[in-house]
Amino acid sequence: MSENIKYSVVVSGFKGAMGQYTVQMVRNNPDLELVGVYSPHLSSTDPTTFGLEKNIIVANEATQLPKADIWIDFSVPSSVFENVKFAIKHGYHPVVGTTGLQDSQVDKLHVLAKEQSLGGLIAPNFGLSAVLLMQFAQQAARYFPDAEIIEMHHQGKKDAPSGTAINTAKKISKARSQKATESMENSNAKFARGLIVDGVPVHAVRLPGYVAHEQVLFGGEGEALTIRQDSFDRKSFMSGVALACKKVTQLSELVVGLENILD
Repeated sequence: MSENIKYSVVVSGFKGAMGQYTVQMVRNNPDLELVGVYSPHLSSTDPTTFGLEKNIIVANEATQLPKADIWIDFSVPSSVFENVKFAIKHGYHPVVGTTGLQDSQVDKLHVLAKEQSLGGLIAPNFGLSAVLLMQFAQQAARYFPDAEIIEMHHQGKKDAPSGTAINTAKKISKARSQKATESMENSNAKFARGLIVDGVPVHAVRLPGYVAHEQVLFGGEGEALTIRQDSFDRKSFMSGVALACKKVTQLSELVVGLENILD
């Protein structure tokens, strides 16, 4: 970023764990300026209640938020679509970390962003290790079409399987050079094999002590390959969020995946 440019930011879902880390990151980043935070059903909109400066707008309705360059969303799956739709319609460049968007909803947001000539980013994961895992898995699927995914998250994660796991499965399916040995869609055992995403079984684990972890298991004739990533602290996602804020205003459309803005 230029030293003369500072981008204004609002954070949706600021009370959650990721939202709190994001607020801290934005406040500490010299290229960004926090101007507003949003969460419905707040009992107070006094910024000092949340340890924020008095000039920061705390809103329990999106229409109360100030104009800004960037809308960062770490809300919940049930509200993310309406949040991002509002952001695009009102000229915010969305940086979306909330998972749970359906493909049809992403398509609608993509059309809306195109109509508004507005760039944005939906990222299933902001961790660099997770982005690399997806890329490595996509490459491996060309040679090992038989694969299963195990994703492990903290017990408070509201969606299962994770957006990262779903995106990984889609990349594997797209990259396969041949069909998997067993058709998961027609397998009698599919109900014991997790959710089937594009023919790839995805198993979701929700337990205390975990943060965000994923492993992809590939099996071949007489050999196997396992690719795994571990995020031990939510702070690890903040470099990806900061990078997204740096790049998102340069985009002319809504893109999915942090890998699309990496140099």
